[in-house]
Amino acid sequence: MTDRIRSTSAALLFLSCVVTLTSAFNLPNKSTDLSSQLASINRSAKPAQHRTTLTFADRVAYQQAIEEVYWRHRIWPKQRPDPKPSLDQVMPAVQLEKKVEDYLRNSQALEDYWQKPISAEQLQAEMERMAQHTKQPEVLRELFEALGNDPFVIAESLARPALAERLTADLSAQGKIVRFESATRIKGLHSMPITTALGNSAYTLPRISGGGPPCTDDTWTATTIINAPDARDHHTAVWTGSEMIVWGGDIPPFTYFNTGGRYTPATDSWIATSTANAPAARTAHTAVWTGSEMIVWGGRMNQGTFNSGGRYTPATDSWIATSTANAPAARTAHTALWIGSEMIVWGGFDGNSDVNTGGRYDPNTDSWTATSTANAPTARDTHTAVWAGSEMIVWGGETCCDFVNTGGTYNPITDSWTATSTTNAPIGRIFHTAVWAGSEMIVWGGSDGSFTYYNTGGRYNPSTDSWIATSTTNATQRSFHTAIWTGSEMIVWAGGTTPGGFSNTGERYNPGTDSWTPTSITNAPEERSEHTAVWAGTEMIVWGGTSDTTRLNTGGRYCAQSQAPMAQSAFSRKTHGAAGAFDVPLPLIGNVGIECRSGGATNDYQMIINFATTVTVGSTSVTSGTGSVSSFSVSGSQVTVNLTGVTNVQRITVTLFNVNDGTHMGNVPVSMGVLVGDVNGNAVVNASDVSLTKSQVGIPVGSSNFRGDVNANGTINSTDVSIVKSDVGTSLPP
Repeated sequence: MTDRIRSTSAALLFLSCVVTLTSAFNLPNKSTDLSSQLASINRSAKPAQHRTTLTFADRVAYQQAIEEVYWRHRIWPKQRPDPKPSLDQVMPAVQLEKKVEDYLRNSQALEDYWQKPISAEQLQAEMERMAQHTKQPEVLRELFEALGNDPFVIAESLARPALAERLTADLSAQGKIVRFESATRIKGLHSMPITTALGNSAYTLPRISGGGPPCTDDTWTATTIINAPDARDHHTAVWTGSEMIVWGGDIPPFTYFNTGGRYTPATDSWIATSTANAPAARTAHTAVWTGSEMIVWGGRMNQGTFNSGGRYTPATDSWIATSTANAPAARTAHTALWIGSEMIVWGGFDGNSDVNTGGRYDPNTDSWTATSTANAPTARDTHTAVWAGSEMIVWGGETCCDFVNTGGTYNPITDSWTATSTTNAPIGRIFHTAVWAGSEMIVWGGSDGSFTYYNTGGRYNPSTDSWIATSTTNATQRSFHTAIWTGSEMIVWAGGTTPGGFSNTGERYNPGTDSWTPTSITNAPEERSEHTAVWAGTEMIVWGGTSDTTRLNTGGRYCAQSQAPMAQSAFSRKTHGAAGAFDVPLPLIGNVGIECRSGGATNDYQMIINFATTVTVGSTSVTSGTGSVSSFSVSGSQVTVNLTGVTNVQRITVTLFNVNDGTHMGNVPVSMGVLVGDVNGNAVVNASDVSLTKSQVGIPVGSSNFRGDVNANGTINSTDVSIVKSDVGTSLPP
């Protein structure tokens, strides 16, 4: 069993002495009000060439702006009953300050021990690298916009942390630098007023690559190996919505890891995960994403198995151990799923025999509840499990002496099991994959543990307890591969296509047509198996694994773009008091529709987007312009997006991500011009708008004149005229 599932580290020296700072920063005391600090910075932003310093408080406030973007994209599983918390609930001010301290300390180390501080040219080059190699151009644009599109601020707040981390890691690996953690030193970062050496450098805002679709369908792009975790296999990976976190794994025969890394596609960069309080090194464990934490559990090291685990919070780069009280018996080759408020682990190998026990872990109470064994599937390992919205479906795997095609559905509310049908089920197997496709589970591939690899699979419908075989036409047999669900297709990739072999090929399976299409091998990562893959919304990211006797720390992203459903119409809607709601049309092609009405005290607007049929939407975000999505909802074929913080005199674009109508899936952008007072909609506010508004004073608000009710209070009066007059001379940017 353990045969199938499978360095010396340099010592770090810590300086305790106080080193005199000759920093390139101005670092006064901590900020206590980050929100007001950030608002103040945004209001008083200067051109880059005029900036000379960033205070420590400035840096913390900009760090908060960066983290807000990442948190906005962080996946909050739809199964969770609780609302997604605000950033400050998961990342306190002290943690923002620690992030700033870390990159300033790294920067200072480069100067102290290498005698070569980071130069303006290096920061400019790092910004250019991010812009050219970003895997998520829409997110990078949001990051730039959150920093005011100020190249000086971007250089210092976004490029410097990544560059300092990379350079210090490189030098540490070469034995040329030591990291230091002196409390006195950290205190000095806050208190010593030092002039910024780079403040007089004129940075240039780089052009971000990728203007249309996020990526080109059926293409590969390599992930950076700079600062990537050590090569390994049997590790885990989760997607948070803005980054991929890999952790654990091994290099046979005796090297095990409790290290990992966070890969951010927007900046094509890696950051190591903390090892402080991390679980013991292990391999063949499981990991799930809860919306704010990654929970790892179980696994093995050498011949021993674990019933311990840890909860990793990327916002704070910190670990908390999971309780072992009432935890399931130690095991490996098990499965784990996040179901909204709990993690369910089940099955596996305890070091002596297979088990059919499991447990439900509640991170809110750090407690375990055993799953029932009544009518549970037979004990097994190397099986698969998917969450079907209200029940867990396990299938396949290996018992003590056979490969099974049996399974069961587990209902956590009733703590009960129901066997899955074996009629028309695929042949028993291990090392296969399974994905949940919205209404059915698709299992595919795998082997008999010996010399037979499969290109067969099946689609299981829990509503009817029935199986339908998947087509084998154009499907390549493989085992130890990965599979992800895009929303409309299953993509399988790599693994062995023959016993002992490795591949870098793959196929896309469309259940609607029961057909397979090969993935491109141009620029694909090198052949491998026992790697990981995550779906990042528009791309599959693969990483690590093994190729014969070589373990890998390389990876790639594969673009899988299906045609997005076509929006039929879009509007900006406001309610004008008792007069009712009126819509400003937002054309989907040609000239942009202009919203001339005020957004009120918090600059709120509402977009309505209509489709031809019922759709689902993965997420929404402002991808161009200033503002943010406060909430969105979907009702059949209509999507409502509520915006806040939308500034005047701009073009703003909202993108609906992963819009799926059952046949097509993709991203749908909708743009709007915002020019308060442009009553006649000609993209400029002038005397004509003033005259038009005056002519409507006292006339009831209706569909023909609602644009004159600029403050949207239900009447057109002198206040509206005053608002228009105050905006005379403004025009919509090109």
